[in-house]
Amino acid sequence: MPDIRDFCDRLWRGEIDTIHEAHPVTSTWNNREPEEIEDGFLYIKSAASMNTIDTGDGLVMLDTGTARDAEGLFNGVRGWRPETPLRAAVFSHHHVDHIFGVNRFDDEAAEQGQPRPVVYGQRHIPAHFDRYKRTVGYNTAINSRQFIRPGMDAEHVRLPWPDEFRYPDVTFDNAIRFSVGALTFEVTHTRGETEDAAWTWVPEKKWLFPGDLFIWAVPNAGNPQKAQRWAGEWAAGLRQMAGKGAEMMSPGHGFPIFGADRVAEALNDTADLLDEIEGQTLALMNLGYTLDNVLHSIEMPQHLLDKPWLRSAYDHPEFIVHSVWRYFGGWYEGEPDRLLPAPRSAEAAEWVTLAGGVQPVLDRARAQMQNGNLQLACHLIEGAALAAPNSPDVHALRTEIYEARAAEQESSMARGVFTFAASSSQHGKRDVFNP
Repeated sequence: MPDIRDFCDRLWRGEIDTIHEAHPVTSTWNNREPEEIEDGFLYIKSAASMNTIDTGDGLVMLDTGTARDAEGLFNGVRGWRPETPLRAAVFSHHHVDHIFGVNRFDDEAAEQGQPRPVVYGQRHIPAHFDRYKRTVGYNTAINSRQFIRPGMDAEHVRLPWPDEFRYPDVTFDNAIRFSVGALTFEVTHTRGETEDAAWTWVPEKKWLFPGDLFIWAVPNAGNPQKAQRWAGEWAAGLRQMAGKGAEMMSPGHGFPIFGADRVAEALNDTADLLDEIEGQTLALMNLGYTLDNVLHSIEMPQHLLDKPWLRSAYDHPEFIVHSVWRYFGGWYEGEPDRLLPAPRSAEAAEWVTLAGGVQPVLDRARAQMQNGNLQLACHLIEGAALAAPNSPDVHALRTEIYEARAAEQESSMARGVFTFAASSSQHGKRDVFNP
């Protein structure tokens, strides 16, 4: 296992690929052993980061991982500090990869007759846990699409969604400050990836914990299957963090950044990217553009997207445009035929009839694929699949097209959706979750 500071330095300099090799969410680099990377700070990396700080009078945990991380987190912390009680934990937001590690410490406290840890979270977290309980099936479906990988079978990929959660004991609105031992924890709310997002600053150590407001990639400000994001407020929060002068930052995903200059640069660059995309989108919306025209008129800031900490490893910058549109403009895209539309299958049947049947559409879709026009090939094959949903020839070509489309994606979100479509067609369906 490489030294983490050397590893993080190589990441910063772009010597390690973050699209596949060190993907901030899914890479095998996530399974490092627990590591004390600063005096009194135990770092554990799984899909998300789990941060445990020894205050001199108990432990404080900043984000606590997934349900499957819980036992490893407990064992890692107890291997480091066998007897020191966990006094408090902060949930940076409600997402399920950050909230499930406290229960094991609750059980330990009960067994010892001690107070359980105090969990802090922004006041909207409980409502989002309640929302999750109402959308278990939906979240199972969308996360199965998002996280499928090439070679997996869509018929058997299921990421079951939880319906029980550890609610915060103490909630706050804009900010909260608490002390444990010799350390102060300043927790600040910033709407960004979620309505309840919060970041933590430990001033005595100059340590910053931004949660998922920084993830070593294009920020997750546009996820096409998830709830609303807030790009502009997110950027403002990043600039507030950059002003702290942090000497070490442990992000929600990806690896720590060491050095005040690097921390500030990463945060300010991410803010610049969000501001640029939101600013251009709003400028075009204010001209009355349709969403289609907005999407194809934006000039993405490639000088930012080329930086190792802002690659499109997870989210896609174009998805952020959709999110900005939805927040400021609603769901109507400006296309009158889509306001009260006919079923897509009926529309597709008309176009296929005009084309002279399914076979000419398949021939044209294959030609577009072979010419490298995969966006158009996808549009054509969807029309064929809607018009002839039981055709083996349609689904065979659809699998081929979407496998090619997935292979060219940097964004793992886009790659997952396209891979799921390809695999579904291997079962004769556009989507295995749909009739």
